[in-house]
Amino acid sequence: MENKVELLGYYGSDEVHCQSAWTSTSREITDEKRGRMDKLLNMLAKEGHETPFEKSSLHFLVTVDQATHIHLLKHRIGVSINGESARYKELKEDKYLIPDDWEGITAFNDSSRLDGMDWATVLEEYTSQGNILYHLCLEELTPILGRKRAKESARFFKTFNSQITMDILFNWRSFYHFQKLRNSEHAQLEVRELAQQMLDLVKNIPGNPFKLTIEAFEL
Repeated sequence: MENKVELLGYYGSDEVHCQSAWTSTSREITDEKRGRMDKLLNMLAKEGHETPFEKSSLHFLVTVDQATHIHLLKHRIGVSINGESARYKELKEDKYLIPDDWEGITAFNDSSRLDGMDWATVLEEYTSQGNILYHLCLEELTPILGRKRAKESARFFKTFNSQITMDILFNWRSFYHFQKLRNSEHAQLEVRELAQQMLDLVKNIPGNPFKLTIEAFEL
């Protein structure tokens, strides 16, 4: 299964960002002011006056592997995240990611059964075995340790490519920080692809309400 992202909703626009910045003088929006919103947003972005960009929000639902989950949690600023938890429920749907770029790369190892298999197949078999053991362990530990402890400890059999579904809310300032950090050639491929998908969804909101802000941050 591939990592997936959906834009659940949003609040705000270029005008909301400008109106927030104009609070220090006059919040009244006139045609003249609308005509210079691009200049204001460019100045705010380039000079680091970013608090007006906290007045919008972008709400996503994602299904991602554990490595990407960690990248979303680390180094975040002003991001609200909730996700499904194996502590509170059995993960009955065994979602996992197999990297596309592993396909066709043969695992050469004369001393093991890996010989002749490609690494994508090896990982899929390894993951499937972990999922089988997860459910079996949970079932057999429950009457001995109790359901709560069984759930939270059986998940040790879940592999690092296991996927969970997460609910993520950015304001624009935190979204830009995420894009700068994760939509980068230096970021891991999976989180970089997720960041790009998020940006594409925002760019394709009907009416393009964040067009000038996107341009101001050169995204």
